[in-house]
Amino acid sequence: MVDIVMCAITFLLAIAPIFLIARYNLHMLQLNGYVNSEHLTWINENFSKQWLLIALCITGVVQIVATLIPVVVIGWLFVAFSFVIYRLMKEMNSKKPLHFTTRAIRILTTDYLICLVLITVTYHILGPDSCSGVILLLVGLQFVLVPFSNTINRPAEHMVRAYYISKAKRRLRNCEGLTVIGVTGSYGKTSMKFYLQELLSSHYNVLVTPESYNTPMGIVKTINGSLSPAHEIFICEMGARYVGEIKEICDIVHPDHGVITAVGPAHLMTFGSLDNIAKTKFELADALPGDGKLFVNVDSELVARQLVKRCDEQKLNNVIAYSATDGMPADFSAHIENVSCDGTDFSVSHYKATTEFHTRLVGSHNVINITGAIAVATELGVTESEIVSNARKIVSVPHRMELKQHGAITIIDDAFNSNPVGSKAAVETLAMFDGMRILVTPGMVELGKDEEKYNFDFGGYAADCCDWIILVGEDHTRPIKNGALCAGFDTERIRVYNTFTEAIGFAYKIDCEGKPAFILLENDLPDNYS
Repeated sequence: MVDIVMCAITFLLAIAPIFLIARYNLHMLQLNGYVNSEHLTWINENFSKQWLLIALCITGVVQIVATLIPVVVIGWLFVAFSFVIYRLMKEMNSKKPLHFTTRAIRILTTDYLICLVLITVTYHILGPDSCSGVILLLVGLQFVLVPFSNTINRPAEHMVRAYYISKAKRRLRNCEGLTVIGVTGSYGKTSMKFYLQELLSSHYNVLVTPESYNTPMGIVKTINGSLSPAHEIFICEMGARYVGEIKEICDIVHPDHGVITAVGPAHLMTFGSLDNIAKTKFELADALPGDGKLFVNVDSELVARQLVKRCDEQKLNNVIAYSATDGMPADFSAHIENVSCDGTDFSVSHYKATTEFHTRLVGSHNVINITGAIAVATELGVTESEIVSNARKIVSVPHRMELKQHGAITIIDDAFNSNPVGSKAAVETLAMFDGMRILVTPGMVELGKDEEKYNFDFGGYAADCCDWIILVGEDHTRPIKNGALCAGFDTERIRVYNTFTEAIGFAYKIDCEGKPAFILLENDLPDNYS
């Protein structure tokens, strides 16, 4: 009777903790793209965050073998402690919250069914005295059971995926006259699609993939949920972390035209090399029909290099180049004339004509993306006056060089997915402002074996452009600090804090000596890197 009571108490105590622990590990799996290999690497690198689970596993095994009441009581304490810890972690990990998609729910359901089957089998075969130990063990093994459930569900996920993709393809076929514009690149693609939407919407009925919906199933969801025969243009952002993923999206949507914003060291950890990144982005070019137009940013060295290679091989037709670098030959060439808190004045030359533009956005990487959007809009028949007018209406995409006023302080929010090219452009934009220029950053991630080098170089760029450098996280930002110091930056004007809250709190208190303050927020690490 005592064994049954202990088993019941253990079961009841474990219900809430097992949910919180499974939820946390599911959240991290989701952030790792549901890719088990990536997730297991993350577990290996971050297991210190979940050390309590090992204690639960050991307690569970000891209880299965020895069936001692004191061991169960210790297990109860660990279970209670895990509830507190994972409740706090749930509240802390909220930058990109867990989305309870149908896939996430299926993984949790499979996980719980596995647990219930193992508990039931143990109860009937080994008895209630060992059942408590199995429950404790299953609580501790959630970091394994979540990716294991993901593996078990793989055949079902393939079937679900195939069904929705087939449905999306039928819907696309039913939209006669629809023009599909694919947008890809290592960075800049989300901004580009929204700028395109603004410039094209006065002339066409436009649908864009929302937010950062750039995976095959995110795009399929947009098509199935939002595309109608009334739409004339579908702007499809295409993201990738592995070779072949752009081709997979193109096989679904069959783009008529394409835009490649940049090629650079983003997701270098999963791609393996810059050459793989370039090949993957140009999978969009390979998918275009014979009369399809390819718009490319030739300021991106790797785009220009891949373009030359493919033109030599006669694999590309109808290429339209755009640039924001003076002297760079291009079909659409931008020249930045003035940058202020009110925005940016720039001109764009196309053939022998030059048109003046104003945008509320700041930053050279915003100008290059707007120039690309101007090129697309022009080629699709939007009039010059419409483009000039619509360019003035473009607003910042959230967390991408977004200007915000905080009292007398101007915040330049560039916290979304920083990269080596974008971070350099951001601090160079900060240098254009007349005042106290303050950088707050946790550095860059997902850059593979060269991550330390890229962060070191970032420190050197920042040293030339900033009056203060405030770093978040001592270990990861050490290369940035070293890069800044090697460039001669004043060590008294570098600060390192453990949290963003502490860092921004110090930034607000800096004595600006009567000057206006400009604080650049460069990157915000996702929860699986925090």
